[in-house]
Amino acid sequence: MSLQPILGASSRMQRLLRLVARVAPTDSTVLVLGESGTGKELVARSLHLLSRRAQGPFVAVNVGAIPEALMESELFGHSRGSFTGATTERMGLVEEADQGTLFLDEIGDMPLATQVKLLRMLENGEVRRVGENAPRIVDVRVVAATHRDLTALVADGRFRADLYYRLNVVQLDLPPLRERRDDIGLLASFFLDRAARRQERGAVEFTPDAMALLQRYDYPGNVRELENAIEHAVALSEGALIAPADLPAAIRNPRMLPGVASDAPAFGGAAIPDGHVVPAGHAVPEARPGDDSRPLEVVLREHVLRMLNRHRGNATTAAKQLGISRTTLWRMLKRWGVSRSATKGS
Repeated sequence: MSLQPILGASSRMQRLLRLVARVAPTDSTVLVLGESGTGKELVARSLHLLSRRAQGPFVAVNVGAIPEALMESELFGHSRGSFTGATTERMGLVEEADQGTLFLDEIGDMPLATQVKLLRMLENGEVRRVGENAPRIVDVRVVAATHRDLTALVADGRFRADLYYRLNVVQLDLPPLRERRDDIGLLASFFLDRAARRQERGAVEFTPDAMALLQRYDYPGNVRELENAIEHAVALSEGALIAPADLPAAIRNPRMLPGVASDAPAFGGAAIPDGHVVPAGHAVPEARPGDDSRPLEVVLREHVLRMLNRHRGNATTAAKQLGISRTTLWRMLKRWGVSRSATKGS
């Protein structure tokens, strides 16, 4: 699983992570709302990893990317000869997710005819392949996501009200990055560290002016845009510092890119139960580049402790590189059971 993480020290994101941890062990259907690039799929994966289904499959489906004529066959499968081109029997994506989690991204793009079959599956735990009469039993937990306003689609008759209420058992709203600016520095630090390790660079840091530009930008593309901006900067930079000139032009001069209005409701937010932590000053496990198959809080904790180790336990310089205040850093360490005395030179 390789995705941008939805890390955050802000109160909204800590609330979100707590909700994820609380909901994950249940089998409740979850509806994740948020703009494109906010990390909806990562939330779905985290719900899966923290559930009793973690050893089962996680099947992600971008509903908007499937042609309408193929939607039913892709999701529910088909029998041989059921339509022109069906030369073999095929299992659908819903059956592939049996004993695991089915993530339906951009659920608002699902045709009404397919919505009927999805509702039946949610209510009865049964699927019927195209061309077959006998139903098949499946045990699937569904997480759906969209950047669209489903209530408006229901009002317009383009989304079934009964399916909306069946999906919306638990609703998680992901705030756009511009509404949680306190997290920009932390995310930028994480992406910088990961990009530098991927390119086998040494320690790389932002200049104060570069960090100021990053924190001032509105990010219409949200976390995905920030990650791409950092990869751009690392590719262009020379030496150990990321300067303003290394950043994309849109960030250096925000007026070049018009703002994008939010088309998703604002939200609420989350900390996954603390496990064993390694005090700063001791070795912190190095995550493999691109390995984001761990719970969100674990990714965040390892990054923060790695930055503390890099700065020899100096909380002031580590917090500056992380893009957070010393107070926020101490609060995070306290949550993870790392005492101030465990950090040297702070």
